[in-house]
Amino acid sequence: MIVGSAPRRQLALAAAGLLLAALDAYAVVTLLPQMLSGVGVSVDNLQAASPVVSGFLGGYVVAMPLLSTLSDQRGRGQALSLALVLFVAGSSVTALAPSLPWLVAGRVAQGLGGGALVPPTMALAADLFPRGERGTAVGAVSALQEAGSVLGPVYGALVGLGPAGWRTLFWLNLPLTALVLLGLGMNARSSADGLATTGAVPAPPARANWTGAGLLGATLALVVFGLYPNDPARSALNPWSWALLAAALGLALTFVAHQSRLLNPLRATRIRRDRVLGGAAAANLLSGAALMVALVDIPLLARGALGLGSLASGLLLMRLLAGIPLGALAGGVMDRRSWGAAAAGGGLCLAALAFAAMSTWTRPLNLALISATSAELLLCGVGMGGALAPLTTVMLDRAPDSRRSLFGSVTVLTRTLGMIIGVSGLTAFGLFRFGQIMARQGCATQAATGSLSARITAYEDCARGALFQEYQELFRIAAVLLVLAAGLALATLWAARSNQPVIQV
Repeated sequence: MIVGSAPRRQLALAAAGLLLAALDAYAVVTLLPQMLSGVGVSVDNLQAASPVVSGFLGGYVVAMPLLSTLSDQRGRGQALSLALVLFVAGSSVTALAPSLPWLVAGRVAQGLGGGALVPPTMALAADLFPRGERGTAVGAVSALQEAGSVLGPVYGALVGLGPAGWRTLFWLNLPLTALVLLGLGMNARSSADGLATTGAVPAPPARANWTGAGLLGATLALVVFGLYPNDPARSALNPWSWALLAAALGLALTFVAHQSRLLNPLRATRIRRDRVLGGAAAANLLSGAALMVALVDIPLLARGALGLGSLASGLLLMRLLAGIPLGALAGGVMDRRSWGAAAAGGGLCLAALAFAAMSTWTRPLNLALISATSAELLLCGVGMGGALAPLTTVMLDRAPDSRRSLFGSVTVLTRTLGMIIGVSGLTAFGLFRFGQIMARQGCATQAATGSLSARITAYEDCARGALFQEYQELFRIAAVLLVLAAGLALATLWAARSNQPVIQV
């Protein structure tokens, strides 16, 4: 455990970096139409939005196996500084992007930087507090990170009004990140051990796990392309989907085997057989997929069914996202009092009930109805936030001192994997179902007679009805995913209470 003020300042600066990355990630939710238009892509081309979102998430995930070893073996400060430099570089590319490929490339680089911030930050929280007292610290860090999800959509809408439009967001990242880097440098110089790891067992020189990162990145790319609907009017998947998804599964198994070979045989066997680690990872995967349903569908519901603008859509999504940091704080306090299973399982069940309630919203959907059901949006966020700290802490509690970054990143990694799968699957299934419902309701037939104005009105009304039914189905799917995640979380954390071995190096 670290003592002294320098590591605490380092944790505060790391948390500030996480908040900045989260603000950027969620601001893009409301800026996507402007970003696509700014690089010459039609805003009704939803397929084009998918790689912008999944590119960031993919970089976020790939960075964790690539750089978590650096944090454990070379120090938290070096890892944090490198992550922030990557984030600044990606922000510059995104701000200057002249076309969609450059925009995606910039978002991937930003994701690499944002993802690389997670392992050292979670490890610092574990360094500072002993086992049994980490829940509150991890919950506070998670709450601060999730505060970016609350403020991000509105922040993006407001910043998008700046002189450079949506590009203003990414130009602002440069001075803000520079301030955090300056703080880290000053903190390192003020203490002789400012860049020390934790006083843990000395480790050999760090090596970036390029093979593991490459395998994971290729796996994610195959998943994204496998779920890409090149002709959603005819099929939810493209002709090569099953082959691509099968190849992704093969690469995923190769990644697991490769990671196991990096460990000594005893520790690798214990990790593979550890049901607590597996259950927590699976619960995070499912909850991440459900979260993406909310992040994508709530703004689209506001724009498509209500006709709201970017700022109003962001304010609507904020009602759900405001509950996440509240739930994270509550979950951290409950976990410290040995109520982690109740916080995670109960919270995910609460979120499932909220999604089920949202799936019963009826037409005509108006702003007054949404305002009257704000409690459902808020409770959904509180429930999902309540699981963050317990599922992270159970990983940290099982980690040896020299591998806290690696173990601490697993929770975020699996949650982000779920989000990538969620956004890709959502695009494929949603577009396909929308086309099916439009055809079944005969929207083209309804708009075939009458004056031009009447035909346009009839078609728009039918399209809104199809869009609304599609959202209802997706909300039900999210509720089922959260029920499964709640069951896994309850079983996992209950088992961890009676069996908390540290997996030794």
